[in-house]
Amino acid sequence: MLSPLSHQPNQNHLLAALPVAEFERLKPHLELVHLPLGDVLCESGGRLSHVYFPTSAIISLHYILENGASSEIAGVGNEGMLGISLFMGGDTTPSWATVQTGGDSYRMKAAIMMQEFNSGGPVQRLLLRYAQALITQISQTAVCNRHHTIEQQLCRWLLLTLDRLNSEELIMTQELIASMLGVRREGITEAAGKLQQAGIIRYRRGHITVLDRAGLTAHVCECYDVVKKEFERLFRDVQKY
Repeated sequence: MLSPLSHQPNQNHLLAALPVAEFERLKPHLELVHLPLGDVLCESGGRLSHVYFPTSAIISLHYILENGASSEIAGVGNEGMLGISLFMGGDTTPSWATVQTGGDSYRMKAAIMMQEFNSGGPVQRLLLRYAQALITQISQTAVCNRHHTIEQQLCRWLLLTLDRLNSEELIMTQELIASMLGVRREGITEAAGKLQQAGIIRYRRGHITVLDRAGLTAHVCECYDVVKKEFERLFRDVQKY
């Protein structure tokens, strides 16, 4: 059972970036929920009844092709929210939203979120900046998947996941990672094997432990840094307006 005493909405960085007055106004509308691994929060073409602000859960935004193959286009963790389609004018999206890492999240009714957005002010500015950062992540993921090696893609994915967790251990099978990156499982096995031989990670039965984060950073492509710096820049600058 969830204990609100050990959870606070400002554990989500997007909510924490709000000015105090706006945060306190939204706080009564935020409901703490647990998101189990594999839970589908939104299907392609579906409408969200709530927006989600993860604290320890990670949500995967991915596209499923007609032949059943899928690939992740972005992830949402404690840095952001699920539900930008509501205020970007599209209402629905062609992607799916599935819980990649089980954990906790705050949610708010979509109607309340839209009311806040349409009133303008700090909430609207912050959400638009987050949307820009998320678009950067989606764009950089497409570039990375096209131009960089599977090992570099795996390092990028691992680092982005670690940034959203308070642990150096991930519960994740190679099959699921392969599905996220849209590559063959054999490619992930080979890439993970190289990282394990280098003493950077340890992999056993669906558990990945990062032993050397600096080593992981040394192997990653520039895509990780581009996404990380864009999120930091947009959250830092929001207080200026």
